Amino acid sequence: MSVSEARAALPEVLDRVTAGEEVTITRHGRAVAVVVRPDSIRVRRADRALGDAERLRELLASGRLARLADTPDVSIERADELVAEVAASRRAR
Repeated sequence: MSVSEARAALPEVLDRVTAGEEVTITRHGRAVAVVVRPDSIRVRRADRALGDAERLRELLASGRLARLADTPDVSIERADELVAEVAASRRAR
């Protein structure tokens, strides 16, 4: 639906969205917006967060099984530098 069509038919657009439809609004043939119900957005965000949490769980599980190297790849001095950089970054917030 073009911007001009959406402008002219806003009550109809809202009725369609209320009924569960997603309405894409275009400008010059390119999608610029999607009108959706607020609960639809919450569900999508929750699904994304749950997917991220599952990927993190899998990474942690595989990390627990991984064997650590016999010698560290980072020197103590470099580790101290990295810790100092993180601390400075947090203080700057």
